[in-house]
Amino acid sequence: MSGSAETLSATVPDSSAGRRFDAVLAELFPDYSRSRLAAWIKSGDARLDGKEVRPRDPVRGGELVTLSVVLEVQTHSQPEDIALDVLYEDEHVFVINKPAGLVVHPGAGNPAGTLVNALLHRDPALNALPRAGIVHRLDKDTSGVMVIARTLPAHTALIEQLSSREVHRQYLAVVVGALVSGGTANAAIDRHPRDRIRMAVRDDGKDAVTHFRLRERFRAHTLLECRLETGRTHQIRVHMAHLKHPIVGDPLYGGPLKLPKGATPDLIEALRGFRRQALHAEVLEFAHPVTGEPVRCSAPMPEDMRALVRALHNDGVAAKQDGR
Repeated sequence: MSGSAETLSATVPDSSAGRRFDAVLAELFPDYSRSRLAAWIKSGDARLDGKEVRPRDPVRGGELVTLSVVLEVQTHSQPEDIALDVLYEDEHVFVINKPAGLVVHPGAGNPAGTLVNALLHRDPALNALPRAGIVHRLDKDTSGVMVIARTLPAHTALIEQLSSREVHRQYLAVVVGALVSGGTANAAIDRHPRDRIRMAVRDDGKDAVTHFRLRERFRAHTLLECRLETGRTHQIRVHMAHLKHPIVGDPLYGGPLKLPKGATPDLIEALRGFRRQALHAEVLEFAHPVTGEPVRCSAPMPEDMRALVRALHNDGVAAKQDGR
């Protein structure tokens, strides 16, 4: 099943004589990924002077390249009318504030009711994009800002920005322990060697860097501002647990509940009742994939995290008044 098709054309510059067709094609049509262009060469949708050629065939210079942009259905999930908090929208991108509890991609145990289903309801054309235009993800129980591409060129450009570490991603996290300063976690991450659900710091893992600084310090906890330099799965959660300051409520990396000595009843209730990782994607900033202008979106902490932070703050005030 195909979507709309569009034919683009360009002339091979004389300076490219002798070079491979696939390399020249990538330079002539930089809005599309190399893998996508390779597929179009193979299918005959990318032609040189009207003829099908192989990726390695050399060009002479001066030929006409035609590219038939045919978008096949990539996502077969069903549209569902699920409310979305849209922070920014134009014909190229969406930026949304994802609530905690919303799964991003359909999968085993979550065939429906996901962000993908919601996006397809809002824009059915997203079914022609990989992962319905989603270029990065948040864990089910992490809230906050996400960007979604609405076109293939936007998708390619945003993936490139993420790969080159040009996207500013800032999170808030409530962690165990009263930190005295910020810092940087620079520790490679990959799958846990025995538990395939978890990630772990590993010497043979993928490069992972998280910068963090103090936003507010409590008696036995800290509200941190974390900035991702890389975007590995569970990165902030794994890094903070590795530093012995796990995120409050984290079911995979948090460990047993720890209550401050003499904690107020409100704080005890707040900590015991917080059943997800206290992690929120607060700010996302990127260059618009078409105009290049900066796009900056932010989302306030959700109410459950705000209530937790209030309880931590009030506990500290009470402790000072009691001389603890």
